Amino acid sequence: MTDAMRKADIDDGIDSLARDGEISSREFFARARAQLTFDVPPALTDAAIIPTTSDAGNDRMLQIVAQEMPIRPAAVLIAVVAHAEPTVILTQRAAHLNDHAGQISFPGGKIDAADASPLDAALREAEEEIGLDRQFIEPIGYLDLYGTGFGFRILPTVARVRPGFELRINQNEVDNAFEVPLSFLMDPANHQIHSKEFRGVARSYYAMPFAERYIWGATAGILRVLYERIYLA
Repeated sequence: MTDAMRKADIDDGIDSLARDGEISSREFFARARAQLTFDVPPALTDAAIIPTTSDAGNDRMLQIVAQEMPIRPAAVLIAVVAHAEPTVILTQRAAHLNDHAGQISFPGGKIDAADASPLDAALREAEEEIGLDRQFIEPIGYLDLYGTGFGFRILPTVARVRPGFELRINQNEVDNAFEVPLSFLMDPANHQIHSKEFRGVARSYYAMPFAERYIWGATAGILRVLYERIYLA
């Protein structure tokens, strides 16, 4: 086999991964460890630095929002359960909440002054919201900072979660928690682009409907960033 043929086979393999999101649990975590660090981006707390995403519509909105409201640092946990076919733990926010009621989210929330780091905030929130015990969690690193139209600067922590945990749902914060196959979330065929109006201008956003769950907005946007960092790097 010639070098050109070998390169073609490798390229075909990468294209296949990008299409269907299928890599092994071991390969996913190996790639994540190689790509991610625990360096905290300055934009988490510096209002003068506007985070960017792969979503041009979201980026335009962030520039407007940054001029109008204070930033709100937040942390979430992308909890990838190390089954033979990995899954991601997501939550459905409680219907009575003032912000984002009923929406699909990662475990997480605002970073408190008492939190030692964004990682500490993400682990605390996961334990408070769904009772995910820290002894089952192996943090791997921070994903890219993600900004929202409500002024939140979200720093996601990617983590490997050992199977065997039991969740305890805090009904004051979330209605339930569930797992979605990582291969579904990382398959670009499932990355729909929807749009709605913001200040008279159409803005786009990602959506990844899964069965009866409508995964969209920041949650879908962060998952898209995960795909780009781990699968396309």
